Amino acid sequence: MPLYAGIDLHSTNNCLGISDENDRRIFKQKLDNNLKSILLLLEPYKDKLEGIVVESTFNWYWLVDGLMENGYEVHLANPSAIKQYEGLKHVDDTRDSFWLAHMLRLNILPEGYIYPKEERHLRDLLRKRMRLVRERTSHILSLESMVNRNLGLQISGNSIKCLEERDAEKLFKNPHLIMSAKSSIAIMRLLTEHIKAIEKEVKSQVKLRKPFQSLLTVPGIGDILGLTIMLEVGDIGRFPKVGHYSSYCRCVTTARLSNGKSKGKGNSKNGNKYLAWAYVEAANLTMRYCPQARRFYQRKMEKEGGVVAIKALANKLARATYYLMLRSGSI
Repeated sequence: MPLYAGIDLHSTNNCLGISDENDRRIFKQKLDNNLKSILLLLEPYKDKLEGIVVESTFNWYWLVDGLMENGYEVHLANPSAIKQYEGLKHVDDTRDSFWLAHMLRLNILPEGYIYPKEERHLRDLLRKRMRLVRERTSHILSLESMVNRNLGLQISGNSIKCLEERDAEKLFKNPHLIMSAKSSIAIMRLLTEHIKAIEKEVKSQVKLRKPFQSLLTVPGIGDILGLTIMLEVGDIGRFPKVGHYSSYCRCVTTARLSNGKSKGKGNSKNGNKYLAWAYVEAANLTMRYCPQARRFYQRKMEKEGGVVAIKALANKLARATYYLMLRSGSI
């Protein structure tokens, strides 16, 4: 008799539920997040288990990798796409785990992508770079604002990146403003060092694979953005249509319309926020080098504003690069 398992995973513990083909509960237990304990409890059922569903939470790496390395068929559930069971007043972790097993048995489980372990650390390293870039940008904007507020001067972001700590004394006379400016400049320079170190390390460890080499033909997409897109996408073939890809990149709205009227919105956080950032970055850079993209942005901006216009251009790039990657991978 085939068995199905679901694991409702939390930060410090998890709830394991095993059911049979008739949804009869065979085993249930709440466990600490310890791989050896989980494997020990699963061992008597290993030969009959058709699969194990793990909820995609922030800390799924260790559990999914450990189960797969021990020969289990593992499925990663997408929590935001799972329809909750109706008609129940009381819901707990035990019911959640058996619900995951139930959806696996019925073959209706919305699954997430289990990114290959071999490249996952490089992808996460580039994600760290993105966070550092955002942190540096916040200090640049803060210093721009401080100069404008106190001196009535406009100073560009590129000029601020070139500043050294001693330049703060040339800009300001007040000792408190000097101290504030020096701290921002010091942090920016430190962040820049780490950003460059990460870029150097990633470039030395991984190269663009064939399906992604065509990304470099797009104006505004260089090595770092190309590597970011490649490492976030993984297998481009997992997106059956271009609409699935642009939605995953958060390049489309979540509007639900009926007869021209709004019927609510979906979850705007569905998809990959890192790809969303990459395509917005690419859109901003593409406008500098591609006249057609600049004209498209300007037309859209006049009608709907700059934010909508840059997102629309990002969507165009996402759709175009999808076909580039798909065709390059099939040659």
